[in-house]
Amino acid sequence: MACCSNVPDKLTAVPDVKEPSELPMLSIEMDNKENGSLHTENLVENGRPPDPADWAVTDVVNYFRTVGFEEQANAFQEQEIDGKSLLLMTRNDVLTGLSLKLGPALKIYEYHVKPLQTQHLKNSSL
Repeated sequence: MACCSNVPDKLTAVPDVKEPSELPMLSIEMDNKENGSLHTENLVENGRPPDPADWAVTDVVNYFRTVGFEEQANAFQEQEIDGKSLLLMTRNDVLTGLSLKLGPALKIYEYHVKPLQTQHLKNSSL
């Protein structure tokens, strides 16, 4: 007789949330495309990450797709969130304004929006 018969045989795997320091850095060529987006390949500009304030809507969408939020990235497209708008977003904006599920919205804000805002403020004060 098994001791724990009501325990499932397999545990459901939960996807890992990457720390901002583990995320790929985007490098940028300063040639703007016709749609206003920046070319993102290695995402490092002069040894520093590019300023999100310069991102077009497509750059914001591509960023969230790159870091694993493929489904949620569409909300940024639908709401036309560019880099300047992203940097102005509050926690409440992300949790309620984008109509995202709560879990992904919390991760997006805590692990991506907030660190991008902090980095932007740090770089702009240099």
